[in-house]
Amino acid sequence: MHLCFIGFERDALWRRVIETSLAVCILELFRLSLNKDASVADSMHFTNGVLHWDLHFEQAIQDWELESLMTFMTTIYDSEIGGLERIRCVGNRIRKRASSCTVLVLSYFTIMIAFANILFWKVDDVPLDDVPNVIEKYHMCVVKNMKLDSNVLSRATQMKLVMQYGVGVEGIDINAATKYGIKVARIPGDVTGNAASCAEMAIYLMMGLLRKQNEMQIVVRQRKLGEPVGDTLLGKTVFILGFGNIGIDLAKRLRAFGVKIIATKRSWGSYSQDSCQTNVLGDLVDEKGGHEDIHKFASNADIIVCCLSLNRQTAGIVNETFISSMRKGALLVNIARGGLLDYEAVLNHLKSGHLGGLAIDVAWTEPFDPDDPILKFKNVIITPHVAGVTEHSYRSMAKVVGDVSLQLHAGASLTGIEFVN
Repeated sequence: MHLCFIGFERDALWRRVIETSLAVCILELFRLSLNKDASVADSMHFTNGVLHWDLHFEQAIQDWELESLMTFMTTIYDSEIGGLERIRCVGNRIRKRASSCTVLVLSYFTIMIAFANILFWKVDDVPLDDVPNVIEKYHMCVVKNMKLDSNVLSRATQMKLVMQYGVGVEGIDINAATKYGIKVARIPGDVTGNAASCAEMAIYLMMGLLRKQNEMQIVVRQRKLGEPVGDTLLGKTVFILGFGNIGIDLAKRLRAFGVKIIATKRSWGSYSQDSCQTNVLGDLVDEKGGHEDIHKFASNADIIVCCLSLNRQTAGIVNETFISSMRKGALLVNIARGGLLDYEAVLNHLKSGHLGGLAIDVAWTEPFDPDDPILKFKNVIITPHVAGVTEHSYRSMAKVVGDVSLQLHAGASLTGIEFVN
């Protein structure tokens, strides 16, 4: 099986994605190599860019020496170096009743895993310009910051699965994928920590506006103290526009700040009060509404946080009418998708002073133009689409990639992901 990663930057975080995905596969191959029913408990951590994976065998391993095990260990091929590197196994020497060893997986970009001389899968990172020319040889691709249109998907003749590295699949032509028999899936944010990471980012942006982050930096450079005068979350009304996984995690965290939470959602059927109590979510929302209530809720809120997915119905939902209905001086935060906000409406209301502050992790066009007029306002905070980009969420999502790769190779049912077609 061939697996490609598309749209990832070649940085330290990318290496962790590859390392963690491979570690899941390597652990399974190692278990198979023993041909035992040994129970394996694992843990991992990173040191200096190297993944340390501890394997603890909870029952005796009879008649296995370290050298014998190594003959069954996987190998890593690095085409950039042009040589074979065997995974190093260090720690306690595996004896007849040995307990542990540590596998170090080095950071490589073009990787081929072999086991018992049988090629199981190949992993490549593909430059964006090369995608249309090479996509035909892959069975699965993991996409980040890349659009897959009908032209590209029509060439993916062996493709079985396109997996978005995250939750937003608007960059993938779902209709075309369905036409060509390709399944498209996202990695649910509630099980990987992505939703929690985004919720924390929303609070960071809210606090940045309330405490006047940009003005504080100016005051520090002016060598002054005791200004500017900021504000607190305490006593504020926060409108969560879109109460999905991120909205739920945000509400959980906001409760501790003493705020009133109002929220809208297409359907509250699965989030009834009884359901919330059953799932130990508690009373997270003080007032619930549907799409028809968004302007009323906007008029009652001090802070509005956009957590909606982007589609035809939600594109430009925060428009002139919406912002005009907001309280004068209210704050607007967007951690979802830039297309939810109407650019001209936002700019005009910043100029007029009606909009008290804007904090966005996503933009209308990305990367954000550093010369954009919106950046000239001192009550604007912009971050480079990093709400879900944390060590915790990326490691968790990478583990899902590894799990799904094994499932796809084995022809098993695919679990741990959410299909959209």
